[in-house]
Amino acid sequence: MYRAVTREIEVTVEPYYLEEQSDPEDSRYVWGYRIQIVNRSAKAVRLMTRYWNITDANGHVDEVDGPGVIGQQPVLQPGESYEYSSGCPLDTPSGVMFGHYSMETNDGEVFKVGIPAFSLDAPGQIRVLN
Repeated sequence: MYRAVTREIEVTVEPYYLEEQSDPEDSRYVWGYRIQIVNRSAKAVRLMTRYWNITDANGHVDEVDGPGVIGQQPVLQPGESYEYSSGCPLDTPSGVMFGHYSMETNDGEVFKVGIPAFSLDAPGQIRVLN
């Protein structure tokens, strides 16, 4: 599990390999990931946008930027959490993802919350550190 905290907003990520959706012979590797966002601050926040940087083992970068997550822009009151699952296909058996959410408080303040970098590694692959 990977974890980051920005301004008392905690983001944890748990990636997992989806073998049944992957086809290594066709250079298709698919991962799912579960994300939990916990508002440990004293203010309510709304998740407005998300940004992802997805880099495969060949160094190819795919950037994803858009409103909300899975079609939602959840509001988290102090102490509340929000969880969702999504997925990511790659052409290589490993890669890395990181990003951020843009959050807005009730008084209109907008700030970024970091999503921790996490590795995507197909089972049985030899890890090479660069």
